[in-house]
Amino acid sequence: MTAVVNTVTGERTGPLDRLRVLYDEGRLAQEFRQVPGLLAELATAAEPAGAPGGDLVRAGQLLARLDPAEVLDGREGLEAVTVAVTGHSTLGALTAPLTAELARHGLVPKLRSGDFDSWLRDLQDIGSDLYATGTDLALCVLDAQVVFDELPHPWRVEDLEQAVAAKLRLLESLAARYVEHGTGTLVLNTLPLLPTHTRQLVDARSRARLGIAWREFNAGLLRICAAHERVRVVDLDPLVAAGGPVNEPRLAGYAKAHLGEELLAAYAREIGHLARTLRGRAKKVLVVDLDNTLWDGILGDDGPEGIAAATTYRGEAFGRFQRVVAQLGAQGVLLAVASKNDQEPVLEVLRDHPDMVLREGDFVRVNANWEPKDGNLLDIAGKLNLGVDSFVFADDSPFECGLVASSLPQVAVVRLDEEPALHVERLLADGWFDVAALTTEDRARAGQYRTEAARQDLLDSAGSMEEYLARLDVRVSLSPVRDHEVARASQITLRTNQFNLTTERLQPADIRTRLDSAEHLVLAVRSTDRFGDNGLVGLVLVRTAGDGWHLDNALLSCRVFARGIEQAALAAVLGRAREAGAPAVHARYRPTAKNRKVRGLYPSLGFTETGEDATGEVTFRHDLRALPEAPGHVRLTADLARDTD
Repeated sequence: MTAVVNTVTGERTGPLDRLRVLYDEGRLAQEFRQVPGLLAELATAAEPAGAPGGDLVRAGQLLARLDPAEVLDGREGLEAVTVAVTGHSTLGALTAPLTAELARHGLVPKLRSGDFDSWLRDLQDIGSDLYATGTDLALCVLDAQVVFDELPHPWRVEDLEQAVAAKLRLLESLAARYVEHGTGTLVLNTLPLLPTHTRQLVDARSRARLGIAWREFNAGLLRICAAHERVRVVDLDPLVAAGGPVNEPRLAGYAKAHLGEELLAAYAREIGHLARTLRGRAKKVLVVDLDNTLWDGILGDDGPEGIAAATTYRGEAFGRFQRVVAQLGAQGVLLAVASKNDQEPVLEVLRDHPDMVLREGDFVRVNANWEPKDGNLLDIAGKLNLGVDSFVFADDSPFECGLVASSLPQVAVVRLDEEPALHVERLLADGWFDVAALTTEDRARAGQYRTEAARQDLLDSAGSMEEYLARLDVRVSLSPVRDHEVARASQITLRTNQFNLTTERLQPADIRTRLDSAEHLVLAVRSTDRFGDNGLVGLVLVRTAGDGWHLDNALLSCRVFARGIEQAALAAVLGRAREAGAPAVHARYRPTAKNRKVRGLYPSLGFTETGEDATGEVTFRHDLRALPEAPGHVRLTADLARDTD
């Protein structure tokens, strides 16, 4: 990346230079909140579009020298991620890019690296760092030599077929062992096959058999991910196809570095995406510009007949971009527009222009005006009742991108440029919308948000909030999470920030563990109203003990705020606790920057505050003598099912 040069002092002021200044002045730990923005600049500037490596790795070398404890010391909002690394070959080149990629997503890395070629011992030993309590990610980085080093000399294709079958069985058993004894997420990877492997066989038939066996082996690795919710497999083949060589032959031969620096940097980026997903930091909204972003040309200057997203050489590139945006929208990503244009001409194009893949109905908001785009993003966020930290903004204008990046650093900015053929690559480079599993609610999300306009019309026509709620016909059901809802229940804990009383994040495996426990209730809150089914919109997590029931957490989607749903659900839980003979119900509230609006929820239901610790966590108790009533406008069906007496 080209650094900015101060014309007065002659100093370079690029993002890497600013990181170096902070480090040299001993302020990098204290100023860690600046780091994600600086690293975002470095990642965006990489060529080819979005490629990892280069200055980002150099930044990671600086960050790897920091003490995580010093970075975290008393700084609210910073979150650590503990990563244990083991593997077959030399992995020293992984530390810097992995540090940078985690820090780029606002995570403070705590890295623990195993010994050379210790992967088998580390996976077998439940006392290793991979299994240690508090380990979030256990990375087992393998390469093709883990198979080829065990072949006889000379070897035949039959030897390799037997070896990969045995290795797959071993990895399947080790993954199951980790799921049983480990606490984090185990990450394996597919193994790239090199020409130097296949060309050791001189006949075409044997080479074909080798290719089949190897692909079946990698497919088997990917199936391990499908079999275990706490196992992920990074597919290296797409990374190899998009980047440089698998390794540098001399380093592979002399230093046993069988995966090269470029590939390890790309792998580190995937791990950064995974860590972000596991922490519930997936983005929800894609806001796009229009002129020279969704279509070729400027609507205000060229008119509808002068813009294109098909039929022309450049226009077809914009059409491809629109199809990818539509693909994301079909999987639950909310699409919106922020464009410097007049509203009516924009809507006419989205409704009628023959080139458009995306239509007006594909967007939950279309803001076409002449206001600053950072203000438009705030307006869209307000209308959707979402934080801007769940937004991705894509624009071809360096000015607009810079404005949003500087004034709304929580927004992920995708800087497109004048080459539309690269738009798709830039948009997808960071997997901003990746989730562990796609749910039914995800696919229906855009339609659910579009019905908000109808609800708003009802609110505007009602004489009061009470009349609005009565006419809305809110119906709530409360019952244990069903098997097919586990992924959605986990997603609620990962992605809900505003109405989240303790911010405890649970993976699908954690939800299943609680469902299988006699001491826990995992209750799904489902809601419908006159405009349709909102689906699973909340959770109540209950733990039973000798001193009563404990509300470990209560969560509700921002889509259904202020409708009395939470009061109805919690009133039902309190009533069931009393029926079960519980002496009391206990609850906790852990404050964050986003959930302060629910600080008074428990007191409003008759809970008494019993204490507050040094972190600000507040505890409450309800004696179950006077129970709150569900709001009169809510029709509640509660079936807690499990006998908790």
